[in-house]
Amino acid sequence: MSIYINNENKENILKKITQIDVSAKTPTDETERQYYFMAKARKHVQALSEELGRTPTCCVTTFGCQMNARDSEKLVGILEVVGYEIVDTEKADFVIFNTCTVRDNANQRVYGRLGELKSLKKKNPAMKIALCGCMMQEPSVVEKIKTSYRFVDLIFGTHNIFKFAELLNATFEQKRVVIDIWKDTDQIVEDLPIERKYPFKSGTNIMFGCNNFCSYCIVPYVRGRERSRKPEDIVAEIKDLVADGVVEIMLLGQNVNSYGKNLETPMSFAELLQEIEKIEGLERIRFMTSHPKDLSDELIEVMAKSKKICKHLHLPLQSGSSRILKIMNRRYTKEQYLELAAKIRKAIPDIALTTDIIVGFPGETYEDVLETIDVIKQVKYDNAFTFIYSKRTGTPAAAMENQVPEYVVKKHFDMVLNTVQEISREQVKRYEGEIQDVLVEELNEHEEGFVTGRLSNNTLVHFKGEPGLIGKIVKVKLNKCQGFYYMGEQV
Repeated sequence: MSIYINNENKENILKKITQIDVSAKTPTDETERQYYFMAKARKHVQALSEELGRTPTCCVTTFGCQMNARDSEKLVGILEVVGYEIVDTEKADFVIFNTCTVRDNANQRVYGRLGELKSLKKKNPAMKIALCGCMMQEPSVVEKIKTSYRFVDLIFGTHNIFKFAELLNATFEQKRVVIDIWKDTDQIVEDLPIERKYPFKSGTNIMFGCNNFCSYCIVPYVRGRERSRKPEDIVAEIKDLVADGVVEIMLLGQNVNSYGKNLETPMSFAELLQEIEKIEGLERIRFMTSHPKDLSDELIEVMAKSKKICKHLHLPLQSGSSRILKIMNRRYTKEQYLELAAKIRKAIPDIALTTDIIVGFPGETYEDVLETIDVIKQVKYDNAFTFIYSKRTGTPAAAMENQVPEYVVKKHFDMVLNTVQEISREQVKRYEGEIQDVLVEELNEHEEGFVTGRLSNNTLVHFKGEPGLIGKIVKVKLNKCQGFYYMGEQV
């Protein structure tokens, strides 16, 4: 399981690594090996601190999904242990970009930000720059960085993030760029430190990778094949989190519905949820992402009976056209998706369904778009993340003929978005006047004296409240729906 950084754990970890003999032979056990390199890296950071006359600073910038955000927490946990001060500014002694590569514009953003770092590094010769994450799993990207961004010190990918302490240490001991990219892995390394962002909620990886190979998606190529964590490690980790004040867990995986298939003793995702629900003190369970082809009747039944699983299910559609779905390699039809959505609604009437939709996939016609709009109207999503198709080099879709002209895509996108917004407003509004439980998450950025929280169904609520409410679940009357959020009052 993971070790979360709090005062007690940090003290224990520091005690452990100060007792490690860094002149001894490197351990063979992977977890112990990484603690050995944490001890070595800490000595380098201490030397840097003496040279600078202050604590060295580090900034981790995350691009992309919740899996990336979770990976960044792992990086920050190790950085804190070895002696860096975590800051929000990229005018730091060590800057890490944890990258996303789902869409091409994500890559372009990274290249643009790298250009800005070059001038900062000229002013601070001791500065280190690291790039990691999905984008680094593309060989063409690594070659471009090696030739055009030679000031980068460290490049690593998604499969060997557990080696971060070892790679960090190498940046101190080598005078050249450190590059360590793995094509794939079956390793899951437990018991490494993590610094979580919120004291009251946390993400927890239950699996890594994806076996689905949708024709538009780069994720299986950069995240690797599916591998599940042992259920006992997941449960033990969540118990520790709850003991440390966490009330809400987000279970993370590229396709959580296929959890457990590669375990020595197979376990379904529904069975895992039932074990997690038994944990005393845990109030809410969320998860993402679900693939429709793998969502079982067993899971629907468990969700319907549960008192802790949130009334929210993200169920990516991508397209409402069976013809396009087949080309996308989604392995379900429009009719099968609608049947599944109806089954979920019948079993859990108050559930909020959200989705992902791609507009402009190669060969998509006006008639295909109308099929998507028909699904939106039938399912009645509470929200939909609607994207214009982005060609990703290395995926089958990128080489397909019949790429849709930009002006046509824009027209179709507006049609879909308008439908989503109209229906979503009506869906969200259906709770107006009710009193519901709200997990208070933060101070409201726009209204002094207000806090912002989240319903079980993931809808945001703003209401008057004190900072002391953050992290607590309180009763709130939903007075007025403002489109996609509520204004309420605590009762």
